[in-house]
Amino acid sequence: QVQLVESGGGLVQAGGSLRLSCAASGRTFSSYAMGWFRQAPGKEREFVAAVSNSGGITDYADSVKGRFTISRDNSKNTVYLQGDSVKPEDTGVYYCNADLATGSRYWGKGTLVTVSS
Repeated sequence: QVQLVESGGGLVQAGGSLRLSCAASGRTFSSYAMGWFRQAPGKEREFVAAVSNSGGITDYADSVKGRFTISRDNSKNTVYLQGDSVKPEDTGVYYCNADLATGSRYWGKGTLVTVSS
């Protein structure tokens, strides 16, 4: 089992920045990949970014590429999502997830980000 707790959501003005954190517990953090997804009102959950277990490989959705940065600190069991030049369409509930080598995937409960225009 992996427990994930997101934090850092809130109200951000368009053009500003956000920084989300996700603290993990329950398994060896450095053994699994982590990711961020988001769900806007009335829409399906969508992929935002992912980082490999070591932090050396990252991947981004086209919609956030060049604006968002995912990183992790394995000494703190935490993954981060830094978003710059945010837009109203970045509004949504942001979820972090853990992808284990066993194929199991775990989710946090999410943190709401609202970008005002």
